Amino acid sequence: MAVKRVFLIVLDSFGIGYEPDADLFGDVGANTLASIVKSDRYDTPNLERFGLFNIDGVTCRPGAVETSAGCLTSQCAAAVDAPIAAYGRLRERSMGKDTTIGHWEIAGVVSPEPMPVYPDGFPEEVLQPFREQTGRGVLCNKPYSGTDVIRDYGEQHMASGDLIVYTSADSVFQIAAHEEVVPPEELYKDCHIARAILQGKHGVGRVIARPFVGKSAADFTRTRNRHDFSLVPPKRTMLVSLREHGFDTYGVGKINDIFAGQGIAHTTPIQDNEDGMNKTLALMDEDFTGLCFVNLVDFDMLYGHRNDIDGYAAAATLFDRQLAEMMDKLRDDDVILITADHGCDPGFPGTDHSREYVPMLLYGKSVRPGVSIGTRSSFADIAATVLEMFGIPESLDGESFWDEVKG
Repeated sequence: MAVKRVFLIVLDSFGIGYEPDADLFGDVGANTLASIVKSDRYDTPNLERFGLFNIDGVTCRPGAVETSAGCLTSQCAAAVDAPIAAYGRLRERSMGKDTTIGHWEIAGVVSPEPMPVYPDGFPEEVLQPFREQTGRGVLCNKPYSGTDVIRDYGEQHMASGDLIVYTSADSVFQIAAHEEVVPPEELYKDCHIARAILQGKHGVGRVIARPFVGKSAADFTRTRNRHDFSLVPPKRTMLVSLREHGFDTYGVGKINDIFAGQGIAHTTPIQDNEDGMNKTLALMDEDFTGLCFVNLVDFDMLYGHRNDIDGYAAAATLFDRQLAEMMDKLRDDDVILITADHGCDPGFPGTDHSREYVPMLLYGKSVRPGVSIGTRSSFADIAATVLEMFGIPESLDGESFWDEVKG
């Protein structure tokens, strides 16, 4: 059966266990899924039916408890005898563990060199032109938690008008500003200035606007007016290829930002995970031929980075309920593909992304249920598979597994 539409959903940071090279990233032992299934707020029967717990290397189970001998016993056999989807895990080939590199690889671009990071803050050769062109000073300039940085520098920012510039373990240049001091549109202009400066050896993956509101450090809160300004992908992606071959491409959430608009015909902003799925469900009622590429960022932004295991688990549960709605609306020539772009284990020390395998769950009438693709060597195999589904003779940096799973 020919495939007409693919709904590719990225559960941002939904890792399923650390990769063999995790020691290079300080992530040995990280396992996002294993952390959240311990929460009593975790309940994903549809993902389980798809085969999430049948994937190679996934040994954790919902409701598992630790015995006195230190081993785990399962209260719920989440691995199913007959998964209704094809399933497997993907290893990242790119040298990174951030959103940009992860999504680029999903779209067929492997990044062999890591993007620059700034554990000691940004150098004057970046900050001097930034100050000159924005007309504002700079506060902080060091790695920081996004909530902590507005607590510690927000009042000084309000008094001086200087911009709060900070980074993290990822390749990001983040600018926080109070919406009453620097309106979002002005902040976005400042981000464009930073993006133009941050090229070449200082070409960070993303410049991120982080507006906030509140009267004092006690009640400063980040708003939903965040905006990401990414580098343009260095090579062709599946999105560009699809557009060139006449297919529709829809980006839901921050997909358009991640790819700097390249290859995206239609973009749909969202407020949160639930809204993102609702917008995707609405798009299922549209008549189009091509790809709907969805990013659900709350897993990462609200829960992974904040070590909120219960919040992460509850978000997975909500997604699973909405996945059931997707399954009900699915047409015979539709395919759902669920994956992730990296890990962000809320139970692991620190608050950074983690170098983890990601799941691949593929469901639809044209997919043979219960097929394991094992462990694949690159996220880019998704791009190659999507292109083959649509009959496009191009693999980019991946290798298709469509022949293994098609019905």
